[in-house]
Order: sequence, then structure tokens, then C-alpha cells
Amino acid sequence: MRAEPVFPHAALDAGMYESFYLRAVSPREPLGVWLRHTVHKRPGRAPKGSVWCTVFDPARGTPFMHKATFEDPAVPPGGWIEIGGRTAIGPAGAEGECGPARWSIGFAPLAEELHHLRPALLYRAPLPRTKLTSPAPLARFDGVLHLGEGATRPPIDLAGWRGMVGHNWGSEHAARWIWLHGCDFSGAPEAWLDLAVGRVRAGSVLTPWIANGALTSDGASHRLSGRAAVHADPSCAEVELRGSGGLAVRVSARAPRESIAGWRYADPGGGEHDVANCSVAALQVTVARRGEGGRRVLRSRFGGAYELGMAEHDHGVPLAPFDDG
Repeated sequence: MRAEPVFPHAALDAGMYESFYLRAVSPREPLGVWLRHTVHKRPGRAPKGSVWCTVFDPARGTPFMHKATFEDPAVPPGGWIEIGGRTAIGPAGAEGECGPARWSIGFAPLAEELHHLRPALLYRAPLPRTKLTSPAPLARFDGVLHLGEGATRPPIDLAGWRGMVGHNWGSEHAARWIWLHGCDFSGAPEAWLDLAVGRVRAGSVLTPWIANGALTSDGASHRLSGRAAVHADPSCAEVELRGSGGLAVRVSARAPRESIAGWRYADPGGGEHDVANCSVAALQVTVARRGEGGRRVLRSRFGGAYELGMAEHDHGVPLAPFDDG
């Protein structure tokens, strides 16, 4: 995994953000972990680093959510980012703490790094203002996460879990976005989906929904890109788009309301978005090939991640009591 941190090279007068994150889900039950390690830098100010921990465990109620912010994020030897001197993530794993939570998690990639944007020059262009890659669009995890809730809450053992490791950065969040990830599909354990769909504001113009990502199934990898038809709210999404090789793809995500984590994301230059994320979502991917009969349907009962970023605040999802920025 060859991801490189961007924040150490940011000019003092620049505003930017960066995030290294992982999501992992149990193959046996709807139990998931989502960890983010972020940098937020306002123009003319030094960067701040934050660590975010969300644990999805519907059997125990609403998600556990905590966030801690520190000055002077750093790049540790051989790693990507270190926050607060105790929490770090790098190519081999993540170790740290956030409030009552602490963890030591290893991961190994099961798929090659995914660069969502094509062509590559988009990573150097002014638009889109958010750039993203997945150093491991499919990964295998091990390790333990403790929630520090006493003997009534045993450690969460991540051995054999699957998920992904992601990286994004930029000067401004998209006006509205959807992120979908899927693994642990029934009958197709090696299949995965990693898809970002967004609407970007260019001056006074709001673009249509544009998708970038990939789907791997039955030993073949397919690029997903271009315009998408989208219907979405915090608990469900329907996305229709085209893929390489004449594919027509429809992705359906369902997130139980009680399993949605609500966060607040700030833009470096001002403003903020509400974010609804569920990392134990039900996911269905339907694939048909133009000119051929039949279709392939991939289903994951709780192996999906569904995130919706939005400017509106009347969505009904409670937000964690932590500011950003």
C-alpha cells in the first residue's frame, strides 16, 4: 500500500483536509468498526489532527461514537499519520485510542490499490476538490478493539474480518456525496465494491451525480464511472450507472435507522456538512451486460458501508456532540 500523506506539504495560507480510515465488519453478525484519522487545516492556521471511532453493534443499541482532537499531527516512521502521540495508522495497521476506546489492529490487502479518478491528471487538477484512493479496497483484519466499558463489554476480536482501507484529501468537500463499499457477498467471498458518487459545485453550477470506483466479481474487475441516477436518503440509496465492458450496474443500500452514525464534517474554508454513515448496511449489486440476457446479483446482509454527505440538517439522524475544524 503506497499511500502518501498530503498534509505535511500544505502551504501556510492553504486550507485543506485529509483522512486515512478503515472499516471492518464481522463475517458472522452485524458488528462493524469505522476508524478515521484526519487532518483539518484552515487557511493561515496550523493543522489539527483528530481521531474518530465508531462501533456499530445493533444488538447493543445505537452506535458508539467518540472523537478527540489534538495539535500537531505528524507522520510517524513508516506510517501515514500520527495523532496525539498515541494514535497512528500506516500500511500495516492502526494502533491508538479515542475516549474509552483503544485498539491494536493489523490489516493485509486482498486487492490492489484503487485510484478512483481517471485520468490520473485529475489528481493534480483543481476539480474535483476532493481526491480519493483506497490503498486496500478489500482487506483482511486481525487485532482487538476495547471499548473500556468493564466486564460487561468483552473485547471485540477482529480476526478474520474483512473491509477496506481508504484515503482522501482536498480543499473542500463535495456539495453532496455518497460512498458505498461492499464485501462478504453471499457465494462470492472475493467480490468487492468501492464506489464514490458526488455532486460538485463549480461557481453557481451544481454538476449531475458523477460516479467513480470499481467492482470486482467472478475474477474480473470493472471500472465504474460517469453519470449516475441516484435516489438517496440517510437510510437507503439506489444508484444506477454504467461500468466498463458494457455493464449496467444497480446498487441498493439499506441502513437500519438505529444503526446510522451521524457526524459533522467541516470544510476548511467555512461551512459544514452532516454525514450519515452505516458500516453494517445491507447491500445488493445487480449487474447486467449490454446485449446479453440474464444478470448477476450480489447480496451482502450486513457487509456494506453506506455514507451520505449533505448540506441539509433536517434529515432526522442525531449527530454526535463533536465539532469539526
